[in-house]
Amino acid sequence: MMAGSIRFARFAWGLLAYDVAVVAWGAYVRASGSGAGCGRHWPTCNGEVVPRALPLERLIEFSHRVTSGVAFVLTAVLLVWAFVVFPGGHRVRRGAIASMALMAAEAVIGAGLVLLALVAHDASLRRAVGVGLHLVNTFFLLAATSVTAFWASGGGAPKLRSYGALVPALSVLLAGMIAVGASGAITALGDTLFPVPSLAAGLAQDFSPSAHWFVRLRAVHPMLAVLLATAVVVVTGFARAARRTHGVTVLSRIAGALAVLQVATGLLDMTLRAPIALQLIHVVLADALWIALVLTTAAVLSEAPAESWRPEARLRPPHTRSAPRMSRTA
Repeated sequence: MMAGSIRFARFAWGLLAYDVAVVAWGAYVRASGSGAGCGRHWPTCNGEVVPRALPLERLIEFSHRVTSGVAFVLTAVLLVWAFVVFPGGHRVRRGAIASMALMAAEAVIGAGLVLLALVAHDASLRRAVGVGLHLVNTFFLLAATSVTAFWASGGGAPKLRSYGALVPALSVLLAGMIAVGASGAITALGDTLFPVPSLAAGLAQDFSPSAHWFVRLRAVHPMLAVLLATAVVVVTGFARAARRTHGVTVLSRIAGALAVLQVATGLLDMTLRAPIALQLIHVVLADALWIALVLTTAAVLSEAPAESWRPEARLRPPHTRSAPRMSRTA
């Protein structure tokens, strides 16, 4: 790989990690009830570009806007850089274009939530739809940035092969992850809006016919998560058997481990009545699982051998690779 593409790949992976951190901070804004910290103003905060008075809620919300703005700028850099380094029609360019478009959509959805006052203590259906849409767009954004980094690191172009039911099964897993993630986002919103003093009170509230439907979803989401985690473990096992490459082996094992860890964290989160720190860990694990599933699918479909995107393969200069030794004659 050329030095420019190696630097681009490192930047893309770093941007992906930064995006996950921004998502986690956004979850903290919701969990701490700080979503209305800047009032119904966007892109300004309380009518000011840089607010002079910064009470805690405003500071939290404003800092999230700043970090989101940085993510937007970095994604724009990714797009421009992709057009500089890679030739016309290259898949990395297409991935960068998708990342930029989804980042713009992320900004629009976030602005809509603020301008429509679907923040703080709002428990309307419109907010549930907005939160779910935000989650879906975030997943697509992380997917686009993930495959851009994967392709820039040497991953081959996607190509459908005859793997029986494996590719459809992976597609179902990704769709299921989106559905479970959206239900989890609404469940987390219910935890924030309708806190409970104990686990017993929470269970009674979950099954109460008079409870808000955000609350009743708390009983459904864990079951969906367990089913999805089981499916992830099974399907990624089939992926390793069908596509015996280093990339698929490593990524599928990571996905399976993250699925189990995500369920364990979710159960602990429910038992401890959703402390904010555990909610953030749960969000980061969900994003990591989604990324692992996307990359597993990309590795399965990749034309290039998996070793081409391994760090030691792509970072080693060509002249340092071992050459065949010539035998010495007596």
